[in-house]
Amino acid sequence: MNYYSLNKQAPNTTFKNAVIKGLAPDKGLYFPETITPLPQSFWDNFDHLSYSEIAFEAIKQFVSPEIPEPVLKTIVEETLSFDFPVVTLSEKISTLELFHGPTMAFKDVGARFMARCLGYFNKENPHEVTVLVATSGDTGGAVANGFLGVKGVNVVILYPSGKVSDIQEKQLTTLGQNIKALEVQGTFDDCQAMVKTAFLDETLTSNMQLTSANSINVARWLPQLFYFMFAYKQLHKKHQNIVFSVPSGNFGNICAGMMAQQLGLPITHFVASNNDNNVVTRYLISQLYQPRPSVQTISNAMDVGAPSNFIRIQEIYKNQFETLKENLSSYSFSDEETKTALKELYTEYNYVADPHGAVGYLGCKAFLKENPEAHCVFLETAHPTKFLDVVEEVIKEKQSLPEQIQSVMGKDKVAVEISTYEDLKAFLLN
Repeated sequence: MNYYSLNKQAPNTTFKNAVIKGLAPDKGLYFPETITPLPQSFWDNFDHLSYSEIAFEAIKQFVSPEIPEPVLKTIVEETLSFDFPVVTLSEKISTLELFHGPTMAFKDVGARFMARCLGYFNKENPHEVTVLVATSGDTGGAVANGFLGVKGVNVVILYPSGKVSDIQEKQLTTLGQNIKALEVQGTFDDCQAMVKTAFLDETLTSNMQLTSANSINVARWLPQLFYFMFAYKQLHKKHQNIVFSVPSGNFGNICAGMMAQQLGLPITHFVASNNDNNVVTRYLISQLYQPRPSVQTISNAMDVGAPSNFIRIQEIYKNQFETLKENLSSYSFSDEETKTALKELYTEYNYVADPHGAVGYLGCKAFLKENPEAHCVFLETAHPTKFLDVVEEVIKEKQSLPEQIQSVMGKDKVAVEISTYEDLKAFLLN
């Protein structure tokens, strides 16, 4: 499989190079040259396949032939070493829990898959690779855990000061070894802009090999399509008209779901559930795509004013607005509405959600008002205890910390404060 830049001004390249480079030389995101639907025999046998078998068949075309099939099977099995349960709340609404991995966030799958791919590609390389990543919350911890101790790989994580939860900050600042954290005086958009600038800085790229572990990287983004297949496997015998409501920030997760649909997964529709960072919600009303500075909310991992992956979504639907709108709805919700949803989930369903999942739940409710025949699945993208201050205040119930969270809480934060791109550049060069 080869990949092309969505800016169309760079040479096509291999999966390996796309993973190692992260971003194309023309600043574009990489996208696969072809998407071949899975054969009917796969769907006929779908219910009898394990999660690892489903994931292997789904991802194979995007990484072959550069990762041999036996190696890919091992990577997939190691990546999927935890569960992905669907919890049904009512006849119309279920939730897919994606927080059972080591950092209790949905990004564990992509980070673990990419770390293993990069480790395979780098095993014969005498030069070190530096993974540079911006995080609005959960990406940093997932990447830090996924790449911890990977030979020949250094990780530098940029996060916005005061705009991630205490637990999220601990998960990316306490591991040590090959993981370094930079606390940026600014927003996630500032962090993301610094990362993109670094990839295009010849002073840096001539001195070091940089790659990204944000969802701009194909190896971080594509494995997220697995979730949607796993949920469908659990639900399709009971529900025919399945819709996914995805809490959306950088839009990598929902875009991966659309890739699963392109492979043949019979998903009816997608809902992009936004907080007050609602550039896509506004776009679907006005047809004007106008990124703007992000604003801080209680669902901080979605605080993105210029979602990188939306251009991939447009590419999937051939930049046809009406086709996109047939497959995608979007709604935006305030912090107060999110808190009301958290309380409603707890009192009506005895379900403790996190703020991002609560936004996804609100997306389900909004969609079902207009489409009552659907069964809507919202993605619960992080464990609620990662947002203890918000969750406990709303539901008035003390929550115990899971082992994965307890293991980092007693450790000391180690982070370097930076304010400008020049600070980042100096850190990397030194």
